[in-house]
Amino acid sequence: MTATRPGAADLSGAFAYTWDLVGDPGAAERIAALGVGSVVLQAAYHSARAMTPYHPVHRTVHATHSATYFPLDPGPWRGARLRPTAPGWAVDVPDRFGSAATALRGQGLRVEAWLVLTHGTALGEQAPELTVRNAFDERYGYALCPAQPDVASYIRRLVRSFCTRYDTTEVPTLMLEACGWLGFEHGSQHEKTAGSDLTRAARDLLSVCLCAACRTGIAAAGADPTELAHAVRRTVDTELRGGARARTLHEALGEQAATALLRHRQSVIEQLTRDVAAVAPGRELLLMADGDRQATGPDVGLDLGRFQGRADALVLKCWDDENRSVARVEAAVRATDRPVIANVSVLEEHPARVTGRVARLLEAGAQQIRYYHAGLASPARLQALRRADAYAREAARAARTTEGAA
Repeated sequence: MTATRPGAADLSGAFAYTWDLVGDPGAAERIAALGVGSVVLQAAYHSARAMTPYHPVHRTVHATHSATYFPLDPGPWRGARLRPTAPGWAVDVPDRFGSAATALRGQGLRVEAWLVLTHGTALGEQAPELTVRNAFDERYGYALCPAQPDVASYIRRLVRSFCTRYDTTEVPTLMLEACGWLGFEHGSQHEKTAGSDLTRAARDLLSVCLCAACRTGIAAAGADPTELAHAVRRTVDTELRGGARARTLHEALGEQAATALLRHRQSVIEQLTRDVAAVAPGRELLLMADGDRQATGPDVGLDLGRFQGRADALVLKCWDDENRSVARVEAAVRATDRPVIANVSVLEEHPARVTGRVARLLEAGAQQIRYYHAGLASPARLQALRRADAYAREAARAARTTEGAA
């Protein structure tokens, strides 16, 4: 059985949490009224504190650790070094994902499962040795290192467990977030790092993982990991003490070391996507990605033109300056023949400018839009989402009419 590819009605979608829907009988209808064709629904997610302004019972939810929002069969997890945890703050409905997905499908909406893979402090606490280790031998407890075999095994089990429970007719699409390294920027509670005035390059250097698995991978890619670690420490300490400021990762590490590091990262991410595809046959895979190869975080940095992994479409975050977002989409469209989906935040943009941003992203080559976030946005921002989506659907109809006439 193959997953249904998005059609014209699914040009756009909106992100939502299970706690936006479970216990609110009007939530699915409210989301459907936005005009979107699909909903990216939280299935495995990191810790968060979220507003739930429309819910009839609660106003905030505090998810204190990463969790899965669907029941797990304990059998496949026996003996595993990493095991997902249940959401202790949401025990009233064991299958929260399934309940929310059923309500959404009842409104004619397509459900896409939102799976966060390597971000989770609770997971890092289970096995600290599997987390990202920087050049100063410090661990980022919120960030699992995807080069570690046990982390790759955890991801395969997680996706297989989800796909065993829900078939492709129920959930034809998986949205993969954090399918790679989380770095220095993303992020600890009560962040206290801004005043050091580190450059982007120095923060990228602090995001370099040098655990045993990454050292092996970097060496195999053609660089000495010990020398690379020295270069990271030297460059970062020089900045912190008021000396010369780094401009690029390649300048700090040297061309050979930087190229080897990025080659190692790309190889690991490509293999992870192949692993996911192998345990999720027939599912469409949407990969949150960034065309900046140095990027770490929820959106994995890749050489998009040379990406040999599995992804049916690439989801690019377009939350920053509008011109930069447009340029990011244009560059991705030039680099790859995979469809590009623009991730637009109605939380970050002034409501009056959302439609204009969406128009420019579609003109730049984005084939679909995903709006963040149907549960967190104020009424004014939801109205902006509705207007932007109506524009996008009208633009799609006009384009089809033009193509038909030609």
